Amino acid sequence: MVPDALVVLAALVVVAAAVLVVRRFLTSRRDLGTSVDQATFATLHTASLAAPPLRAGLDRLAAEKAARHLRTLLGTPAVALVDREQVLAWDGAAEEHADATMRHAATTLDTGRSEVIGRDEVSCGRLDCRISHAIAVPLLVEDRIVGALVTYSTYASANLVRAANEVGRWVSAQLDLAELDASRTRAMEAEVRALRAQISPHFIYNSLGAIASFVRTDPERARDLLLEFADFTRYSFRRYGDFTTLAEELQSIERYLLLERARFGDRLRVTLRVAPEVLPVAVPFLCLQPIVENAVRHGLADKDGVGQVTIQALDVGAEAHISIEDDGVGMDPEQMRRTLAGDPTGDSVGLGNVDERLRTVYGDDYGLVVETAPGAGTKVSLRVPKYAPGVRAGT
Repeated sequence: MVPDALVVLAALVVVAAAVLVVRRFLTSRRDLGTSVDQATFATLHTASLAAPPLRAGLDRLAAEKAARHLRTLLGTPAVALVDREQVLAWDGAAEEHADATMRHAATTLDTGRSEVIGRDEVSCGRLDCRISHAIAVPLLVEDRIVGALVTYSTYASANLVRAANEVGRWVSAQLDLAELDASRTRAMEAEVRALRAQISPHFIYNSLGAIASFVRTDPERARDLLLEFADFTRYSFRRYGDFTTLAEELQSIERYLLLERARFGDRLRVTLRVAPEVLPVAVPFLCLQPIVENAVRHGLADKDGVGQVTIQALDVGAEAHISIEDDGVGMDPEQMRRTLAGDPTGDSVGLGNVDERLRTVYGDDYGLVVETAPGAGTKVSLRVPKYAPGVRAGT
C-alpha cells in the first residue's frame, strides 16, 4: 500500500505544479493590461500600419494600402479615400456605392467641413445592404483641402462622427509630414544643384590644362588623369540620391586631389587617416568635397612653398568624426562666420551650403565647426551619426 500512497502523493504534486503554472500564466496575461489597455495597443498598432503609405503622400497606391487599416480603426463596413478629382481607394463591403463617393464628398471638398450624408442620398434600397449613411471629413495639408476620408455605415452616431473626424485629422497629419519630407527633398536637391554650380570653374580649366600638358611628354599619365577627371565629374554631377557612403565621397576626393597634384606637383602634400569602420556610413552627397577644395585653395593657392592638407575620419562610438585641416593662410573668423551664415560674397565655396544641409538632416548640433585665424591655417570638423532615420546611401 505504501507504494500506491506514494504514487497518489506524486500525482497530487504534479497537479499542484500544473495549477501553479496555469495560475502564473493567467496572472502574466492579466499583467499585459486591462481590456482598455489592449484595445489601445491594438489601435496604435493599426495606426502604425497605416502611417507608412500615407507618409508617401495622397496617391492611389498609398490610399489602397492605408484604406483597410483606416477601416479597422473606425470599425465600419467601408471607407473610401478621395482626392479632389477621383476615388483613390475603396475598402470594405458594397463596392457598388463607390461610384457615388465623389458626390458624397463634394460639399466637404468644397468647404473643408465635415458632412454627414443621410439615408436618402446613400441607401441603395437593398434590405441586406449594410450601408445607408456616410460621413465625409476633409484631408488638409498646410490648410489646403487635398482630399476626403468618407466613412460608410448603417448609422451615423455622434461617436462615429467624432471618431471619423479624429481619424481624418490623423490622416491629415501624416499627409502634412509627407509634404514636409517632399519639401525637404526638393530643398536638398536645390542645394546640391547650387553646390554643383559653385564647383570652381578654375579647377576644371586648370585640370584640363594640366592634362593637356602631359599629352606629349607623358601620354600614359595624360590618359590616366583624363579618366580620373571623367570619374570625378560623373560623380559630382550624378542625378540620383541625396546621400552617399563616406567611402564614395572619399574616393571622389582622392580623384580631385590627384588632379590637383598634377598641377601643383610636390607643393601639395596630402595625409589621409580613415578608420575602415566608418567607410559604409551614409553622408549627404558632396558634403566633403567643397571643404577639401577650400583647403587646397586657401591652404596652397595663396601660400608660398609646400602646403599640407590632412583628412581624418575617425570611428567614435555612434558617430564618425571627420576633419579637414590645412596649414595655409587661414582667414578672419568673422568672415568665416558670415560665410557659414550664408553670405553670398564669401570666398569659401559651398561651406554655408554644406553646413545648412548637415543641420537640416541631423539637427543643429551637427553643423560645421571651423577653427581658423589669419596665418594659422584652417580646420573644419563635422560629426555624422552612423545611423539616422531616413538617411541611407542612394536615397
